Amino acid sequence: MRDLPPPLPPKTRTIGQLIAETIRADGTHFWRALPLGLPLAVADQLSVREHIPAQMVIFWICTPLFVAGYLWACRIVLGGRVSVTAAAVAILVWLPFPALRAISLNLLGVAWLAFIGLAVPAAMVEGLRFRQALERGRRLGTADYVHALGSLAALVFVVGIAANTLSALLHTQGDNGQRVAVFLSDVVLSPLLFLGGALLYVDQAARAVMSAPDAALHSSVDADTAGRTDPQVES
Repeated sequence: MRDLPPPLPPKTRTIGQLIAETIRADGTHFWRALPLGLPLAVADQLSVREHIPAQMVIFWICTPLFVAGYLWACRIVLGGRVSVTAAAVAILVWLPFPALRAISLNLLGVAWLAFIGLAVPAAMVEGLRFRQALERGRRLGTADYVHALGSLAALVFVVGIAANTLSALLHTQGDNGQRVAVFLSDVVLSPLLFLGGALLYVDQAARAVMSAPDAALHSSVDADTAGRTDPQVES
C-alpha cells in the first residue's frame, strides 16, 4: 500500500484536511473530549419539539455549557490557558448565536462565529486582554474568511449528517428511544464542532501571518507553521 501524502501546513490546509485533523484529534483525546458533547446534547434534549423562541431561550440558558466546552476544546488541542478574560470573550461571542441560529437555520450563526469566534483561542493562547482578543479574533477570522466560514459550515454539515445517521441506527421504538438516540449521537459527534473550531485558530493564524508578516503570533503557532504540519497538541 502506498503511503498517504503528508498533510499540508496550516497556511495552505484545505477544509477537508482540517476536518480530517479534527477527527484525528477527537480520536487521540477521545475521553478528554467526550464531555464536549454534553452542551449540544443537553440543549437539544431541552429544546426538542419547542417553538423557535423557546429554543433561543434554552440555548441562552445553556451558555455556560457551550462556553466551558469551547474553552476546554482550546485547552485540549492548543494548550491555551483558561482565564477570566477568555471566558468573558467566549460569553460575548456566544450570546448572539442562538438568535442568529434561529432565524437562519444556523447560517448566520456560523457566519458570526467564523468572523469573531477565534477571539477565544486568541485570548487563551496569546494571553490578550478583552478588547485585544476581540480585535485579534476579527483579524484572524477575516485573514481568510472563506476558509473560516467554509470550515465551520462543513463541520456543522458533517456532524449533522453523521448524527442523523447514528441516531437512526440507535433508534429503537417510541419517542423515548428516539430521544436517547439523539442524545447519544450528540455526545459522541458534537465534540468535533468544538475541536474543529479550536484547530481553525492555527489555520487562520498562519494565514494572518501571510497577509501581515509583522503580525505577532504565539510561539507555539510559529513552531507549527515553521516545522509542523499539524497543531501542537497536549499530551
